Amino acid sequence: MSAVYYSTTPPPPAPKPSPDASSRAGKTRQAARKALLVRSAAALAGIVVSALIVTAAVQPQSALSPQGAITLVVFVLAVWLWVFTSIDDTYVALGAATVLVLTGTMDTSALFSTLGEETIWLLLAAFVIAAAVSASGLANRGATFIITGASTPRQLVHLVTLALVVTTFAVPSTSGRAALALPVFLALRQVLTDHPPLVKTLAILFPSVILLSAVGSFLGAGAHLITSQILETATGSGFDFATWLLYGLPLALVASHICAEIVLRLFTRPEDRKISLSVSAQDLERHSDTPVTGPLTVAESRAALLLGAVIVLWCTEPLHGLDPALVALIGALVAASPSYGSVKLASALKSVPWSLLLFMAATLALGNALISTGAADWLAGGALTPIQALGAAAAPLFVVAVVLISTLAHLVIQSRSARSAVLIPIVIALSPAVGVNPIAAAFASTAAAGFCHTLTSSAKPVAMFAAVDGIDTYTPRDLLRLSAFLAPVNVVLVLGFSFTLWPLMGLPVLD
Repeated sequence: MSAVYYSTTPPPPAPKPSPDASSRAGKTRQAARKALLVRSAAALAGIVVSALIVTAAVQPQSALSPQGAITLVVFVLAVWLWVFTSIDDTYVALGAATVLVLTGTMDTSALFSTLGEETIWLLLAAFVIAAAVSASGLANRGATFIITGASTPRQLVHLVTLALVVTTFAVPSTSGRAALALPVFLALRQVLTDHPPLVKTLAILFPSVILLSAVGSFLGAGAHLITSQILETATGSGFDFATWLLYGLPLALVASHICAEIVLRLFTRPEDRKISLSVSAQDLERHSDTPVTGPLTVAESRAALLLGAVIVLWCTEPLHGLDPALVALIGALVAASPSYGSVKLASALKSVPWSLLLFMAATLALGNALISTGAADWLAGGALTPIQALGAAAAPLFVVAVVLISTLAHLVIQSRSARSAVLIPIVIALSPAVGVNPIAAAFASTAAAGFCHTLTSSAKPVAMFAAVDGIDTYTPRDLLRLSAFLAPVNVVLVLGFSFTLWPLMGLPVLD
């Protein structure tokens, strides 16, 4: 009997995951952690809002009118949709405003008239002027002129910061400024290819400063216009370009340069900060779509003259009496004129973020409804009892709470304009009863809301610079690391300005 031998082949070893697969898995885990963080923050915010409503409901105060009750329900539902769903923010705002009209809570004219508000026209015309400035190439030339003076990394980041602060007056939105600054960053990245840590530092610096410096201009963010309009509805007085500039620009400069120093120290080593740099205009021009050397072109000269004239007229409104929206409209007509302008009106209008304007109009309607129906006063009245129990400490602690909540609100509501529409009516309603100036409290809340750096989804500029040309520039962990240092600094700065500098400048926080 012959033996039979069986030959077996061991199973092949399990394939090792490729580096790309590991990277994708890591990003998936990071995204899951980020989603968990957002959901947790949103849930916490929902609990706080619910507790506030319950507290208001059990307090002995005047009954809430049916219109106020409907407004409050629609308002809370809109906030819930902004937080927990991926439905477009503008769609939610327009839907909420439509519901208020259908239920008879708000007149049809009150909804549609918000589109005719001077703030909407001001922003619309400002976008046309910004399109002309961008088309002329003036912005790139100005940035190059500032940046080429740097000989060390520290000088470079602070000069970049200064250039970004200046753009606050040229482009009326943070996402628009990010789009304008992106080519400058790409040119710098090409020039600094031998210094990867510095490139990463600049990638984080650009969106960070764009967000923090927005407070320097009345047109720096749509939230500023919403705050001013709600203040005007509630108190009869809002902000103009000059007063906002007076209070906001010092904070923008200080916060932006402190942010630059924090970013530099967090993402570069001491040896990286000691290198010698030589960034020439010719180097940047090789990677730019518009000329940045030589004399100013005709288009650039005209754009500079127009922008300067418009800003001067905005700042001197008390002298000539021209409404800022009218000044902006005249500037837009000049910017798009056939013989003088550098852009056609049709092309400029295509660059206008119409979704933003519609969102602003709808959120203005929601904010005004909260005030006009008494919903904001009713909600605030219920929360006053525990606040007033603090006695003399109620006023300063209220301001601290407003700044903290406004700083953290970006974890729940991504849109800065939506955050203002949610927070400002309640802040205005609560302020007088605790001895706080509502105008100062609203300004502090809006300024604090400029911090939105924690997640790539927290603000469009952060998302735009997170992956440029398919190259990862920074990770979610980098943003969390930055936020751990920058958030407390921003809170301290806003509180410091609220209690020290702004009162000296005519904006006392305590009545």
